[in-house]
Amino acid sequence: MSGSVYKVNIPQQKTTWYLPAIFVGMGFTFKKMLKNLFDKKQMPTLNYPEEKYQYSSRFKGNHVLTVKKDGSIRCTACMLCATACPAQCISIIASEDEDHTVEKYPIAYEIDMLRCVYCGFCEEACPVDAIRMGPEWQTPGLNGENFVYDIKQLAYRENLNNGKGVISVVDEKERHQLI
Repeated sequence: MSGSVYKVNIPQQKTTWYLPAIFVGMGFTFKKMLKNLFDKKQMPTLNYPEEKYQYSSRFKGNHVLTVKKDGSIRCTACMLCATACPAQCISIIASEDEDHTVEKYPIAYEIDMLRCVYCGFCEEACPVDAIRMGPEWQTPGLNGENFVYDIKQLAYRENLNNGKGVISVVDEKERHQLI
């Protein structure tokens, strides 16, 4: 029997059975539409912009660069976030720091929010808690240039602690004492 070809004969009736399934689906959709039209109290509705949906604390929205207690950026320009990013939307330019306890810091840190897929890999790859996914999700803009976020927009935007930035949980000295 090896090498032989089996021919399957399908009766003509079975190939036309999709029509009843289409009508059942259309009937279900029509029934839901009528229910939503006449029973509006059961429909969940928010009067947006006056009422806003409250997301959980685990919501992953726009990116935030955290700062140290002295107000400087926590990022050490290790490039792990840019390497882990599947969309390649993070670009970092590093420079040496005058402080010898810090090896380097970013002089430019940009994220193209239109290319970002909000996967959170950058947050997971960061060893110093420098980048987080924040609770914000509304980013209006007129053109694509408004969606390339720099250090000022990522760390010191007005709705992040009144422009002071999000302070990281653990400070540098405390982090080294924990090890």
